[in-house]
Amino acid sequence: MATSSITKNFVISGQKRVEMFADAIEASFNNPTPPINVSATFLTDPKDIAKFMEKRKKANAGNK
Repeated sequence: MATSSITKNFVISGQKRVEMFADAIEASFNNPTPPINVSATFLTDPKDIAKFMEKRKKANAGNK
């Protein structure tokens, strides 16, 4: 999730930038991102997992 970046330390200086940051936080609170429904298949059979990983390996071969 994106919330992990909130734990980072950062400094906002200047009145205008502080106000822009506060406005952005407020806007994100008022307009939350709607959840996205996804379907998933859980693989438990080692043969199915190996088959899936091979398919993934072939699909990602062109990305290197």
